[in-house]
Amino acid sequence: MFSKLNLFLLTAIMAMFAVSGFAQRRAASSANTTSRQKTSSKPTIHPDSVKEGSAWTLTFPLGDHVESTIDTISYNFQRTSIPAMVSDAYASTGNLGAEGINMIYFQRPQRSNFFFQDALDAWLPSFRKQKFYNVYIPTTILSYGFAGNKQNHQDRLSATFAGNVNRRIGIGAMVDYLYSKGAYEAQAVKDFVWGFSGYYLGDRYEMQAFYNNYALVNKENGGITDDLYITDPGELQGGVDKIEPKSIPTRLSAAHNRTSGDEFFMTHAYKIGFWKTQHVNDTLTREIYVPMTRIIYSFDFRHHHHMFLNTNSTQAHEFWTNFYLNPDKTDEHTRMTEMTNSLGIELIEGFQKWAKFGLSAYVSYQTQRYKQATAFPQPVLSESQIDKLTPLPASLNVSPEATQNYLWVGGRLQKDKGSLLRYAASVRFGLVGDVAADLELDGNISSRFKLFGDSVKIAATASFKNKAQPYLLQHYISNHFAWNNDFGKTRNYKVEGELLIPWTNTTIGAGVENIQNYVFFNSLSLPQQYGGNVQVLSARLNQLLKFGILHWNNTLYYQKSSNESILPLPQFTIYSNLYLKFIAFKVLKLQIGVDCDYYTSYNALDYQPATMTFHVQGDDKVKVGNYPLINAYITARLYRTRFYILWSHVNQGMLSKNSFVLPHYPMNPRRLEFGLSVDFAN
Repeated sequence: MFSKLNLFLLTAIMAMFAVSGFAQRRAASSANTTSRQKTSSKPTIHPDSVKEGSAWTLTFPLGDHVESTIDTISYNFQRTSIPAMVSDAYASTGNLGAEGINMIYFQRPQRSNFFFQDALDAWLPSFRKQKFYNVYIPTTILSYGFAGNKQNHQDRLSATFAGNVNRRIGIGAMVDYLYSKGAYEAQAVKDFVWGFSGYYLGDRYEMQAFYNNYALVNKENGGITDDLYITDPGELQGGVDKIEPKSIPTRLSAAHNRTSGDEFFMTHAYKIGFWKTQHVNDTLTREIYVPMTRIIYSFDFRHHHHMFLNTNSTQAHEFWTNFYLNPDKTDEHTRMTEMTNSLGIELIEGFQKWAKFGLSAYVSYQTQRYKQATAFPQPVLSESQIDKLTPLPASLNVSPEATQNYLWVGGRLQKDKGSLLRYAASVRFGLVGDVAADLELDGNISSRFKLFGDSVKIAATASFKNKAQPYLLQHYISNHFAWNNDFGKTRNYKVEGELLIPWTNTTIGAGVENIQNYVFFNSLSLPQQYGGNVQVLSARLNQLLKFGILHWNNTLYYQKSSNESILPLPQFTIYSNLYLKFIAFKVLKLQIGVDCDYYTSYNALDYQPATMTFHVQGDDKVKVGNYPLINAYITARLYRTRFYILWSHVNQGMLSKNSFVLPHYPMNPRRLEFGLSVDFAN
């Protein structure tokens, strides 16, 4: 199935590549012909067009542009092959592409409506990650990384295509296939993501759209049966101090999650404005279109599906307490479909000298439909099986299907132009459904000023959110877990600031957040609401040092939770990267170094495979951390080709053996990894 679909996608990408290249050559030929003509009509220029050779993402729901980058950076390319690529403090089940949670609190993404996806956020496509490209020539970036042997090999193949039919029309495509057997038993991951995008940026009309599809399969081993297999294997093996990771027994062997879905988004805008004569020089003028107002319509459709399967009943009864649907086998499905329509109007910044800022307003209507485990056909149980079921109290009687309707109004004030001061403020207010009286406010401001002959940047952000809980946190039914809650709204107050000092290559940041009615997963893996206040204080220092070809980059985080029992966090996190950077043979750009991730010991969150959620531990708490993860690497760039050699976890067993990132989930052992990326620009 995969090979046929992959062949189709690669063929489609090649076809797009050819069409774009042909169209662009025709456009270039036409431009050359026009330039030779003695007379010409007045050309039209779109002043808000994104510059060529650039990338951008979109804001939701009106589709404003946010500047982004094209992924051709060589620095730390080698980190794309290890879980630590996500964060300097990333707690995961160990394998690349597996479930994890960012333990740097201010970097965590917002909790989603479909909570199964939160643990896989790093590997899933999403609206906030979607990029559009405007490039000089059609470009395909093809990357491949591999590691391990036949028993634990890891492969990741990804490709990104971008091409312009002309200066107004651009198309793109991407595919990402990750397959890793994992270092430990029953830990395999198979992720397949693909998508297409396109845009048209005209004088009066513009359109941007994308479609993404994903299917992620994750084997679940529940962690190893005894941590001594990592910390002191000799105690379990009669003095034999070495053990093959694949031979370590795990708590589960026949369970896996499958998370799949897709998203289609499009935004249309009609711009009302006027034509303006612009003087190119003393003899030449041209007409440009200056938009004043945009009328915007956006449509977003998302479908999510989660399946959990476990066929080993003996292991299941040792691992879980409750069996509401079937005592011998778990095969459960949860589906969610959400559709959002938004209509807005925007006054565009800068169409006249007095228009110093942009102003927009919109209304959004969303429908969410849920279909839970009991809505799907259940097997007929025998009397003996029925006797083994956990009685489901009436309070946990959850409707198998539900529909939710929400209505929001919102607006945004922003100033994106100017070198001295830029700012933005937005508001969204819920009117209908569970989101009635929801309120979201956020704003940011940044400025630059001269100090000691250089430009210093200072920025600040603030937000207030009073939000209802997602439906599935309120009402959920499955074989091992069920809840029917009536949680109140969660209120968040957050303030952050950042100072960038360029002449010392120093960035300093600090922030504080207060959370009221915080919802977390307790030691029984059930959602629970804490009615009090929880504060998180955070500070960050990023310092780049350079001594000739020697570079030493360091990032230090400090964070403190006022209630570690429900929101545990490592207090100190350090990422340090010491490397040589130079050019060999006049063309080969090299980065050779050693990097290290470290965070202090703390009572880590535990992982629940059946719901793919992270929960606080019970009375017998296990600490993780106080362990450096050290990697040695060589990264190189030769023209449009990047490659790396990585010796990951080089310090295994040297400084400490407590190499756990979650309770009972050890890090991947030491191994060599290789990667290659080629930028095909035709």
